[in-house]
Amino acid sequence: MINKLNDRVKIALTKGRIEKSAIGIFERAGIECSQLKNKGRKLIFHNEENNIDFVLVKAADVLTYVEHGASDIGIVGKDTLMEYNKDFYEVIDLKFGKCKFAVASTNKNNFYKGYERKRIATKYPNVAREYFRKKGQDVEIIKIEGSVELAPVLGLSDAIVDIVETGTTLKENGLVVLEDICDISARMIVNRASMKMKSKKIVNIIDKISAVL
Repeated sequence: MINKLNDRVKIALTKGRIEKSAIGIFERAGIECSQLKNKGRKLIFHNEENNIDFVLVKAADVLTYVEHGASDIGIVGKDTLMEYNKDFYEVIDLKFGKCKFAVASTNKNNFYKGYERKRIATKYPNVAREYFRKKGQDVEIIKIEGSVELAPVLGLSDAIVDIVETGTTLKENGLVVLEDICDISARMIVNRASMKMKSKKIVNIIDKISAVL
């Protein structure tokens, strides 16, 4: 019994929209997920047929669990991967949760004029810092936890770096996209040691998922 437990493939799913879309892909791949649809407050679910454990956690914690081997596989957004830059294999672009990182500001604020240091508000300070570093621009990064769109409206920042899906929220708050940084979507990641120790099982899951994308 102990060997069987240790042999299980543990998959960490990001709670919320990514979780729901991931369940759909797993089911199309023939991996039953009915427990996840009627989960209540549970966070761990066992699929005995495929010898898989599903774990529901927050996005940043997916990376931590996978990096440290508490989970073998993780499903998480590329935005989180870029912000935290931890150590694992990124194996599949799952093609859902598509959006983009962008720089946005108010219509009236001409971000590109003048030589003064610009202030950038964002939930993703590492992404923002690296983007402007590559552009050779000296900026001050201001970390925001809540509605980042308020920062330029209230004069806290000159612009924001944030995830943009439809642009509706920006428009409703008087902001426009100045630059696209990159496209993002949900990704599958794998612990490096797990890829060696559970190679056959993990590659089988990867092949099943890839076949239905």
